[in-house]
Amino acid sequence: MLNGRVILPSRHKISGDIGQIYLDERKKLLNYLSNPNTATHLTTDTWTSSCQKKNYMVVTAHFIDDDWVMHKRVINFREVDTHKGEDIGRELLACIHEWGMKNVMTMTVDNAKCNDVAIQFLVKKLPTVFDNGKQFHIRCMAHIINLIVKVGLKYQNYHVECVQKAVKYIRGSTQRIKKFKKAMKDIGLDKKTFLCGESPTRWNSTFELLRSSYNARDAFVEYGIKEKSFEVDLERVPEHSDFDEIKKVMDFLEKFKTKTENVSASTKPLVHLFTREILDIELHLAKWAAKHDFPHMIIDMKDKYDKYWYPTMKCKLLKYTFKEMIGYNKKDGRLTPSGIELKSLQMLRAIEMKIEKFFKTYMEKNDTGGFSQQQNSHQVVDCDEDNDFFGNYLNAGGGNSEAKENELQSYLHEPPVKYSKHFDILDILGIQISTVASESMFSTGRRVITDYRSNLSTVIVEALICTQDWMRKSRKPIVDNVEDMLNDDKVALEIAEALNSYKAMEKRPTMN
Repeated sequence: MLNGRVILPSRHKISGDIGQIYLDERKKLLNYLSNPNTATHLTTDTWTSSCQKKNYMVVTAHFIDDDWVMHKRVINFREVDTHKGEDIGRELLACIHEWGMKNVMTMTVDNAKCNDVAIQFLVKKLPTVFDNGKQFHIRCMAHIINLIVKVGLKYQNYHVECVQKAVKYIRGSTQRIKKFKKAMKDIGLDKKTFLCGESPTRWNSTFELLRSSYNARDAFVEYGIKEKSFEVDLERVPEHSDFDEIKKVMDFLEKFKTKTENVSASTKPLVHLFTREILDIELHLAKWAAKHDFPHMIIDMKDKYDKYWYPTMKCKLLKYTFKEMIGYNKKDGRLTPSGIELKSLQMLRAIEMKIEKFFKTYMEKNDTGGFSQQQNSHQVVDCDEDNDFFGNYLNAGGGNSEAKENELQSYLHEPPVKYSKHFDILDILGIQISTVASESMFSTGRRVITDYRSNLSTVIVEALICTQDWMRKSRKPIVDNVEDMLNDDKVALEIAEALNSYKAMEKRPTMN
């Protein structure tokens, strides 16, 4: 029961309070991000609101604080005129300028061509970019996996097509769905785990379709016995031999599904944690290339893999990686063992030189000499059971090392520590290899911008989404009640005026 003595605030009061919280939290975050010593890594993506018919761009900042804790903050959720590369680039530049960020090291985007143009625009316009922008552009790992698998799924598979047509047929009618569920019940299957549909834009929906069909394979037989129209309408219905082949396809795709989930589920997918996952995919492709019905599909998948990924990990793992890559590459098949060793060392040195540039920048920023008195000691290594590539590397003796005087070289050549899934590695580079952090905000956008709130101003939309993200990350009470912030133009105007006043008071370096 409501207490009649309590006077509930009006919607104007609540919306005004939320607007003030947004401005207060923004000021705190601005003081941190505008610090020249704060190395920031950005992710971005665009989205079109179906009810407003407006294009929005979200920008998420990732950084490590003084206590070596990784943070993620949504700093931009604004309307963009178009999805053209230069327009996106201008908005990103305006965002960076508005937040006063002076040390943006990387930008992670998906593989759309417009993003390539936007990154090129940014590299030209930003006053300071590390290594002339050569390391600035990071491509989303989840999108690359998606492209690799889509190339493979283009190949016609007789058995897969048969199951796809059968599922589409059954799901196309409520009566067929009802009868198929009865067939599942008759053979003792849980009818709640029904056949999954397929989305043309999501390859993993194909995997889920195949898996749900395989689990219900006996129900197809039962349904076909009771429904004579099943075979008449489709000409051919799935048989047990089809599902034997489906199982092979599922086993092949399982690796890619796991990798995609690892990237999508993590709130902070750091590059040094996930590179070995990338290399594990290459090993997976190499193994399946020798199996029947897979070589032609894998050739194109490997070409797509090679187009985007270039491994970067610690020296002995890198050297092992390069030797394995050269061994798998048919073009290098004529090389002698000594030739393979020499080529792998050349590739390793090229990577070390790039890392040394990062290390030099870090040392100059923190004014340290980069030398360590620590002694290296051999430690027991525990293999990662979910990663075939990493396990092979560790079993191949990747733990032997020699001590180096320079701290960077000591890090690169030190033996691996005992590994477990819960091992927390601290690194100065919070590079993001996925845009999931930004994409996930579009789900919030859909909850804020609905058919009943289609008149919300873009200023209010940004205030709501950013404030919710900041309050949750700072572990303070969350302002969940956004129902009253429907058409409050007054609050939107107050926020806009406050932002303009902040810009007038703050002195920012001009970006040409």
